Amino acid sequence: MPSLPSLAILATSTIFATIVSALPQYYDPEQYGYPPGPSSQYQPGPITSPTYSVDSSSDSSAPTAAPSNFATAGYTTYTTSNTALPVASYATLAPTGTAGLSYGVTQTASAGVSYATSTPLSSSNTTSNGTVAHLETFRGVNLGGWLILEKWMVPGVFNNTGAIDQWTFDSTAYNAEARLQDHWSTYITQQDFVQMASWGINAVRIPIGYWAFMDASPYISGADEYLELAIGWARANSMRVMIDLHGSPGSQNGKDHSGQQGAVNWQAYDNVNLTLKVLKTIATKYGTMAYQDVVMGIEIVNEPCKDSSTAGCTNTPTVTQDFAEKAYDTIRTAAPNKNLWVITHDAWMGAKQWEGVSANLNNPARFGVDLHLYQNQDAASRGLNVDGQIAAVCSWKQTQFMGGNAAIPIFVGEFAGTIDVCANPDGTTRGGLQCTPSGCQCTNIAMGNYIDKSNVVATNLQADLRRFLEAQLETFEQNTNGWFLWSLKGPGLWSAQNIVQYIMQGDPLTKRENLNICGQIA
Repeated sequence: MPSLPSLAILATSTIFATIVSALPQYYDPEQYGYPPGPSSQYQPGPITSPTYSVDSSSDSSAPTAAPSNFATAGYTTYTTSNTALPVASYATLAPTGTAGLSYGVTQTASAGVSYATSTPLSSSNTTSNGTVAHLETFRGVNLGGWLILEKWMVPGVFNNTGAIDQWTFDSTAYNAEARLQDHWSTYITQQDFVQMASWGINAVRIPIGYWAFMDASPYISGADEYLELAIGWARANSMRVMIDLHGSPGSQNGKDHSGQQGAVNWQAYDNVNLTLKVLKTIATKYGTMAYQDVVMGIEIVNEPCKDSSTAGCTNTPTVTQDFAEKAYDTIRTAAPNKNLWVITHDAWMGAKQWEGVSANLNNPARFGVDLHLYQNQDAASRGLNVDGQIAAVCSWKQTQFMGGNAAIPIFVGEFAGTIDVCANPDGTTRGGLQCTPSGCQCTNIAMGNYIDKSNVVATNLQADLRRFLEAQLETFEQNTNGWFLWSLKGPGLWSAQNIVQYIMQGDPLTKRENLNICGQIA
């Protein structure tokens, strides 16, 4: 998952229209960190004497039995925050149909690659002028905060625990296993897949930790059961699944979304080998022909830090790229499905730096690189108004996607609908200032106010944010093999549900109100 912000709950329904945080933008704990605990308590390290076993269950399309409490989890449940402040509360969507959202869309499951959820955009199957043909475009959403806990996304799960990440939650939280089971069985459900399909979504990226596939105490096992459920729900709604190994042994970046916040020990020899064993386990099961119609790929590592230029990072690009080659070979050997994508995050090097790795592979056609593009976390974009933010997005064709002529398939595995902008009283926009734990400020930092639904509609902000979102989607669909919005649920516009309801005004994510946005920029 991204370098993402922590939450702030609005305590009052009094909102000032002059202050906006792109609905809103929050402090980034993965950049600035949560308050640290005793270093001896939170520092990760190599796993010693792990018990390792390959999942030998049958390759059926669904688990033989759902978890015991699954029958009660027909819908997602939340504690609703102040309903007058929908875009800034923890959650505002009821478990039944809500205005602006389309539920109950009938879908017919089909084998192979079938995306019959909406009328495809004209760019969906175009071929670039380069060496990579975009034979299929994945329009996806991440299921973040589910099978790997992220405190800023699901703060309620962490209540009264003192935990800062999955490691400390699993090892110290009272009744941790029962709390995890409750979260797993309610946070994402079958109805969410029906909802996503109604938006035109044809794929999901599912972050999961290595401990789901082996005994790795103190981590609690069981997330793999829900991965299996999600794959079944995706199949039933003609959607594809990218299995994202989001948390790696030793922590690939020292961030909480790796499972353990603290030191970076992923490239220790034992941990690299253990990662390869876990990938073999995943490929042995989900790379079979029984899953070929639904599992489109495996992401081998998420957001490994690049090198010592990042504080605390012990990774080196050479080892990261050598690992990627070994992971590719491991998965190709273990998986009968030779159309399975093997995808790596770019480790903040840029896609071009991976062309040499791709050239070294045997039959690299299904090796892709994943870029995470967060305009709201780009220091160079702070201070830009919406038009400036859109121009920056349109420049990605050259700066990120090599003019659409990349010699390696590119995916945008994470991006957001949020930007740091402020709304003027006349509806125009201007750049926001630095975000802090109390939010993103505009003209009067002391006020620290946010925008609510009425102000989104009353100003041009809703239309501008839709234009910004559609500029991203236009750029991605013309230059990559697919995109995955972060995330289905979360605070403010980190939630795809809120984006559809308040920014898309109930329209599917595949419907365009603005066409050729980048082509209109001089």
